[in-house]
Amino acid sequence: MTDGSHESQGQVPSRQRRRFPGISSRAYEHPADRSALVALRRLSGFDTVFKALSGLLPERSLRLLFLSDSVRVSDAQFSHLNDMLRDACYILDLEKVPPMYVSQNPQPNAMCIGLDEPIIVVTTGLVELLDEEEMRAVVGHEVGHALSGHAVYRTILLFLTNLALKVAWIPLGNVAIMAIVTALREWFRKSELSADRAGLLVGQDLRASMRGLMKIAGGNHLHEMNVDAFLAQADEYEKAGDLRDSVLKILNVLPRSHPFTTVRAAELKKWSETRDYQRIMDGHYPRRDEDKDTSVTDAFKESASHYADSVRSSKDPLMKLVGDIAGGAGDLGGKLRDKFTGAGGGSGKGAGAAGGDATDGSQESRRPEDPEDPSGPGAAGS
Repeated sequence: MTDGSHESQGQVPSRQRRRFPGISSRAYEHPADRSALVALRRLSGFDTVFKALSGLLPERSLRLLFLSDSVRVSDAQFSHLNDMLRDACYILDLEKVPPMYVSQNPQPNAMCIGLDEPIIVVTTGLVELLDEEEMRAVVGHEVGHALSGHAVYRTILLFLTNLALKVAWIPLGNVAIMAIVTALREWFRKSELSADRAGLLVGQDLRASMRGLMKIAGGNHLHEMNVDAFLAQADEYEKAGDLRDSVLKILNVLPRSHPFTTVRAAELKKWSETRDYQRIMDGHYPRRDEDKDTSVTDAFKESASHYADSVRSSKDPLMKLVGDIAGGAGDLGGKLRDKFTGAGGGSGKGAGAAGGDATDGSQESRRPEDPEDPSGPGAAGS
């Protein structure tokens, strides 16, 4: 099952879903994902560490571990997950179906790892938490990681995180390692946004994707939760407080491998309402056979444009201040004072007026998270 072509399996989705033959991962990759990966590769010492670990990491041992101590998904075991996996590979046109394992762990989680070939692992906690359509989005999320080639960097992050803990007692022993781990986590969080989009392309059910993220945050009490109220939390999180809260948000997210769940949900919903998403669903998307002709410069421009739009539309106090500065707003000292103290009058109001369009932002500016944390706080399962 795991090493054959999906087309030879003859598997058809349980309901009619649009398929994307030859789709490139560029179609769904978040601009921040690509730019963070470029920054990671430019980090001093990363290439050396990457090449060294690529030869040293015990991938054979990793595969044997899952084979010996987890349940491999197949027609005979977890057949419903096997159907979802083949569906996802069929829809995203991933020719080789990756091996998939179910691992005993009450923590809802999923991951895609491996150096030579990707392996998908889901925990029993996640399988028991989600319904069929929610789980389909998670499986699509992991297949999106495989198609994007994310598994290699995720495996290295797993290894380096464990290594940093082991050498923490050595003076300065983990400083260089933690620099790379921090950069990897930054990219990892952005890659989750890309994979969430892939999950939506596979499941083609936005509400199911939203429910899955909501359950990861609040457990299996769906009758007690509401998707719209959950999305409202993301809006409140982004615009609440002053600059002190903005700094705390940054500090809170740094040790995590995933963005916050409400933020992920909001970001996915925002993307589902864009023309880019609609064009993909209409069959107009970048193809894999065009990847070799893509321009790195164009990718940088797209990332720069994305960040500029994010600053303009953001309701976060820090991003508003950045927008004010970029827009030439005066009284910077007064702005900083008011933002940090939460003062609403005087120069604070003047700053808002001076910021104009750059500070007001749109109602749709939010950000998201995902469920498959290999390490650190915030593990979630997709």
